[in-house]
Amino acid sequence: MAAFLTGTAHAVPPPPPNPSDAEISASRAEADAKAARVGELTGRLTQAESRLQELMDEVSYKRELANKARVDLEAAISAAEAARREATAARVQADAASAAVERSRRELDEFAAASYAQGSTVGSFSAYIGAKSPEDLLARAQMLEAVSAASLNRLDQVTRDQGTAANLDSAARAALNQAEAKQAAADEARKVADQAQQVAVDAHTAQTAATTQLQSDKDAVERELNAARGQVNGLQAQRQQYDQWAEAKKREDEENARRAAAAQAAAAAPPPGRPAAAAPAPSGNRVQTVINRALSQRGVIYAWGGGNYNGPTYGVRDGGVADSYGDYRKIGFDCSGLMMYAFAGVGVYLPHYSGYQYNSGRKVPLSQMAPGDMIFWGPGGGTHVALYLGGGMMVEAPHSGAVVRISPVRYGGIMPYVTRLL
Repeated sequence: MAAFLTGTAHAVPPPPPNPSDAEISASRAEADAKAARVGELTGRLTQAESRLQELMDEVSYKRELANKARVDLEAAISAAEAARREATAARVQADAASAAVERSRRELDEFAAASYAQGSTVGSFSAYIGAKSPEDLLARAQMLEAVSAASLNRLDQVTRDQGTAANLDSAARAALNQAEAKQAAADEARKVADQAQQVAVDAHTAQTAATTQLQSDKDAVERELNAARGQVNGLQAQRQQYDQWAEAKKREDEENARRAAAAQAAAAAPPPGRPAAAAPAPSGNRVQTVINRALSQRGVIYAWGGGNYNGPTYGVRDGGVADSYGDYRKIGFDCSGLMMYAFAGVGVYLPHYSGYQYNSGRKVPLSQMAPGDMIFWGPGGGTHVALYLGGGMMVEAPHSGAVVRISPVRYGGIMPYVTRLL
């Protein structure tokens, strides 16, 4: 801002523009509306990002269910193939049994035909007629007994072979039907699992698009907010310059009147004494240095464990969320690292932990927070820290996947005191 010197050697310049109260109020109201809109979009964006994470978890769960269904299907296919091989082997055995049945029938038919042709039917007395001696009669009796026993054996064998063939064929069919049923069920389960996975993926894709659109809308409104604030600041600066001009003009008039009165009284000599010592630079200058250093890092990627007194650094592994975002491969800030860098610009060196930073200065009620104060969340301030800018806004390194940014102050989980270092 311009400084106006008073006295006879320096005349006050012409007055600068003086915007009306209505113009300033309208401009401020527009900025407030934009800030409220940014706050609303930030809340919706936070919810959208939370829902996006939930859907990502759902995709992972459905993906694993699909993997399980594929494994089950492969096992069912293997079981069906084994059942088919067993059915084929059983069919071979059944065919062999059927062939044995046919052989037994042929042998029985042959015995029966031979017995009939020789007149030696089992149980018939005609076979004994014509015997020429006792020895011949005995031989004929033994032959008839053998024919009778062999015939009965043939009949028993035919029955057993028929039963074996039927049992083998029935078992083979049952095993094959069961295996094919299991394969069909497993295939259906795989299709259902794949469909569920695709539904989850589609939902995640849609949520990603919605979240991206919300972020785009928020960025656009933030740009409008910055422009509106710039207009407010411009009008307020004009008003301040005009007030300074008016004050300088008043001092000039007073000085001219004093000098005129002094000349009339012939008391031209100024009173002795040393000029007053220069006042120390207001703390506001240091606050602005801290704020400017923090704002200079807008757009720098978040990296958990990243940042020090000199600027952004590589993040560190946390074994969880930060690792999933690859923070240990990124050069950036986490929330407390950004505070370290901002306050180092005025010679204040903070530890790299928000809980310690919370206890590093004076506690001031949240209702009295001023630009340059640190705002904290969570028990003992150990969850998150941001730098208050004024006007309900703050600058922060929010979380993995985001960047250093300006945000409206979030009051959920906020600590009742801010920490003031300057």
